[in-house]
Amino acid sequence: MWFGQYLKKFGPLNSKLQASCWETLGGASKNYTVHFSANYTLLQVYSQFLKEMIIQPGIAKANMGFSREDVTLEDHPLNPNPDSRWNTYFKDNEILLQIDKDVRRLYPDMAFFQCPTDYPCQLILDPQNDYETLRRRVEQTTLKAQIVNRNRSGVTNVSSPGKSLNLYPSNEYAVLPCGTEAHWEVVERILFIYAKLNPGIAYVQGMNEIVGPIYYTFATDPNSQWKEHAEADTFFCFTNLMSENRDNFIKSLDDSQCGITCKMLSVYSMLKHKDLELYHKLEEQNIKPQYFTFRWLTLLLSQEFLLPDVIRIWDTLFSDQDRFHFLILVCCAMLILIRDSLLVGDFTVNMRLLQDYPISDIHTILTKAKELQDNS
Repeated sequence: MWFGQYLKKFGPLNSKLQASCWETLGGASKNYTVHFSANYTLLQVYSQFLKEMIIQPGIAKANMGFSREDVTLEDHPLNPNPDSRWNTYFKDNEILLQIDKDVRRLYPDMAFFQCPTDYPCQLILDPQNDYETLRRRVEQTTLKAQIVNRNRSGVTNVSSPGKSLNLYPSNEYAVLPCGTEAHWEVVERILFIYAKLNPGIAYVQGMNEIVGPIYYTFATDPNSQWKEHAEADTFFCFTNLMSENRDNFIKSLDDSQCGITCKMLSVYSMLKHKDLELYHKLEEQNIKPQYFTFRWLTLLLSQEFLLPDVIRIWDTLFSDQDRFHFLILVCCAMLILIRDSLLVGDFTVNMRLLQDYPISDIHTILTKAKELQDNS
């Protein structure tokens, strides 16, 4: 607990220590190896995931002059059998398209995720192997039919649907040189593999907001060895974090004891204990906790603050042994810090305050949360 006390009292970590500590704190509770990137076995495991889950049926060996061994009379692209590799491939594409849509707009106010990584995945990008990038797979999956329009003069105009519908604005879909990939593509690959390994939950919108800060921390580490293995490190840390947080993303568990509804109610329960007047004000205005705490809790406040501030908050959360209880304390602190405005505001004004939180001083928020914790 001394480490958590240090963070809450003295502030954020030096960037040289941050990635190492996040791995330590992220893995300790599940007995994972502390330094993932130093563990060659886990790197091999992640490499095997890439090989098994990103190869495209029907493409392997076809470009090398061999026959397509995976297109047979028993299994082919039109096979409706649920056990068909092709059927699985097409279902995976539905998940991939949602992931692709979300990761392209990850932290749009930052150029980082649109920039090329210094350490692209050679297993995927090497033209001599049998694998392809997910970017290429998305391009092939997107509707290829052309839109044909004929004007009154009888002139036929042919245009691609992507261009006419502006599916991929130029600022989100910059084409990088061959052999390179953007950081958002790495994040996309991590989420896709996670979805394949966890079919019960697969991918739920918002997971991109969880994995983004983790990847950013590893990919910007001053140590080149840490940066080189940022993808594998992020995958295992994200998987470990989701093992504690995944119930928030499972809709069927929403109203259970471990679901997100119970956690949202916990914020109001704590507020009632800490500031009864403010609690009654929100109740009188029928401002329900799900109107704003759903996003706060599910995404660990990642959409409420700028990325450096989110990382600062996560430093503190990850250092606390009961990290998700402390998250509820942080949410309660956020409410109490704007109590004066909430007490005089009407429903509309207060909803605007809660959905666009006005305080950006993270140290003040964490100090208040620590104060609430000490007075419990």
